[in-house]
Amino acid sequence: MDASDFWNIVDEARRTAASSMGDDSPTGEGAGDADWGAVAERASALLAARPVVEIVAAQQVLWDLLAESYRAPLWAAAYTINGGCSDDGFDYFRGWLILQGREVFERAVADPDSLAELPEIRAAAEEWAEVDCERTLGIAWDAHRTATGQDLPPGCFSIRYPQLDPSWGFDFDDWEELGRRLPRLAALYAKHVADRAGGSAAAGRPIQSEVGSVPSAVRPGC
Repeated sequence: MDASDFWNIVDEARRTAASSMGDDSPTGEGAGDADWGAVAERASALLAARPVVEIVAAQQVLWDLLAESYRAPLWAAAYTINGGCSDDGFDYFRGWLILQGREVFERAVADPDSLAELPEIRAAAEEWAEVDCERTLGIAWDAHRTATGQDLPPGCFSIRYPQLDPSWGFDFDDWEELGRRLPRLAALYAKHVADRAGGSAAAGRPIQSEVGSVPSAVRPGC
């Protein structure tokens, strides 16, 4: 199981989930979190049919992708899109991003402002809806339990987060600075700025603009 195999599973999960959901599929504009949760569940089911050694390897692939996407500019984009973004919230946002497929994922990591062009993000901005998928983080874990009835073995993966770019360590509520760095996303979400400042649109959402709280370190798996 390498990254290409993993991405193929994600693509197949998205296609088959779309077939079962019809017009409300997660490949359509304005899909909600429940739809993306179904894609994650489908990916887990597909993975569960693979040899156990591949399931275990998929866990490392997943966390390598999370490490690859652990970048301050993408965190700023997630903060803009979701009206706030805690450490966990950033994990869940990247879980959603992984389900969009390799092309979207790699483009967003390289240029987070490109997310403003995605139909799903434009629909989320219109509805002021959060974008995340926590279930993605458990794809391999759930697949292993389905296939073996047991948890993933201890020490089956590790994750090394890179240091976040200190030049992005500004307050993500500084809309003027965000507008300079992520102009398309800032323009897309501009209508929510007044509400966020007043606290109404962001009510109930965790606010975390301090990046860098997770240092560069190896996180033992399982």
